[in-house]
Amino acid sequence: MFCGDDIALIRRDRPTGSHYTPPGGSVETGEDLLEALRRELAEELRLDLDDATVPELCWIQDQMVTRPGPTPPPRKIHMIFRYHITPDVRARLATVEYDDLPGDGSEPGIIEWVNYRRAENLPLFPLIASAISALPAADAPPGNPLLPPVTDQNYAWV
Repeated sequence: MFCGDDIALIRRDRPTGSHYTPPGGSVETGEDLLEALRRELAEELRLDLDDATVPELCWIQDQMVTRPGPTPPPRKIHMIFRYHITPDVRARLATVEYDDLPGDGSEPGIIEWVNYRRAENLPLFPLIASAISALPAADAPPGNPLLPPVTDQNYAWV
């Protein structure tokens, strides 16, 4: 999500360090992609997608990584959409997002607005920081939509 040259990222602070993710999540059974995007943005940011520009699919990234613990490694395809909002819409959005944890707990994530050119300096997952930072302008064409896959060779779970 862009507001001018800033992008919304969710920062999660853990004992091993902080990491960032763009707002979003998984598609539920029976949902189409835009319904899932609309639901996730409402849940995480309190954004009504009608208050943003039409979502543009910019990048696709394959995820093929193992993860620590008993959870089986997910195979995911990340689809990164870009949309723009106004400062008035931004002022109404959530500043904290709570991710449900197994059991009864939740983990807070701070909604942080960062100049998109600085994304390359952040621990951002999926691995889209270089593509975002390379944009010559916030509304510039994204270029090649296929990003290199996320593998055990280029990513370790935080």
